[in-house]
Amino acid sequence: MFDKLKGVEERFLELEKNLSDPKIVQNRETYQKYIREHADLSKVVEVFRSYKQTVKELDDSMELLKDGDPDIEDLARDEIERLNLKKENLEKDLTKLLMPRDPNDEKNVLIEIRAGTGGEEAGLFASDLFRMYSRYAESKGWKIEVMNHHATGVGGLKEIVAMVHGKRAYSRLKYESGTHRVQRVPTTETQGRVHTSAVTVAVLPEAEDVEVHIDSGEIKVDVYRSTGPGGQSVNTTDSAVRITHLPTGLVVTCQDEKSQLKNRSKAMKVLRARLLDRMIQEQNEKRSEERKSQVGTGDRSERIGTYNFPQGRVTDHRIGLTLYKLESILQGEIDEIINELTTFYQTQALQNAESIKDPIKDRRTSMDHS
Repeated sequence: MFDKLKGVEERFLELEKNLSDPKIVQNRETYQKYIREHADLSKVVEVFRSYKQTVKELDDSMELLKDGDPDIEDLARDEIERLNLKKENLEKDLTKLLMPRDPNDEKNVLIEIRAGTGGEEAGLFASDLFRMYSRYAESKGWKIEVMNHHATGVGGLKEIVAMVHGKRAYSRLKYESGTHRVQRVPTTETQGRVHTSAVTVAVLPEAEDVEVHIDSGEIKVDVYRSTGPGGQSVNTTDSAVRITHLPTGLVVTCQDEKSQLKNRSKAMKVLRARLLDRMIQEQNEKRSEERKSQVGTGDRSERIGTYNFPQGRVTDHRIGLTLYKLESILQGEIDEIINELTTFYQTQALQNAESIKDPIKDRRTSMDHS
């Protein structure tokens, strides 16, 4: 694998030369493409050069063992131990850097939260989860745009669909897809019994027009008056929009804006994201288990987490992680869980690294599609 790193370094040097070429600088599209590739390879080259320097220092220290001076030999042994550890860590870093990345990691995300089993309590928990993700987004400097929502009469949510705009939003939130379970005593429960409710979360990468083309003849658009909790009309004009994608049967509604045009625009964004997600799911089904573990996409059908209020704990069932920090987690402090999940899936991918035939080629292919 490390022999192939020379090819990465050669490409990096070639890019540096190209970026100083006046003809390429004048071609904005080509220049921006090379800039992105140069930035993407810079970390790999930086670590590879550190690795080569460490190997050289290790060879020099090995030579000192032949010096004949006991003091110098002792110093050399200490240095060899330190350098071997550094070399091992750099090898791990390089393996991670060369693994194919999820091309959707840089994208904005569409979050869909829906109340499941549990009635009003599920709706209240759906509202809690949306608040948690909103506060997490705020802590990252991201922007949340509500696309559509249906509230319940007690402050909960039947469902809410929102777009999260932010740097690498998908890379941080993609593991939230799945069924989230809550265990707590509802305010209406007189005997103090703990009820269990469920909420489903879907995290979809935003789709660009060039990724998912929707022909006007493939959709049916209906307009109607928007409604609030209980079904009462909250608008006097037909501003709500329902779009049906005829080939797949997917239906998207949007009624949060007073403008029919804005609702239609938002609904089309949601439809594109769902169609892209369907394409990704179909591709994942065709991929080998090796490739799926490398990408590390979540499965929305599985129960992934439990929020237990009486015990003040949150458990992620995929990695067996339990934190007694329920209150702070619901305030949006979820980085610890996300970091653990990221490490878990990276470790899985590393275990399959030996079966990656050409990581550099895979990485360049991934960048070309980004």
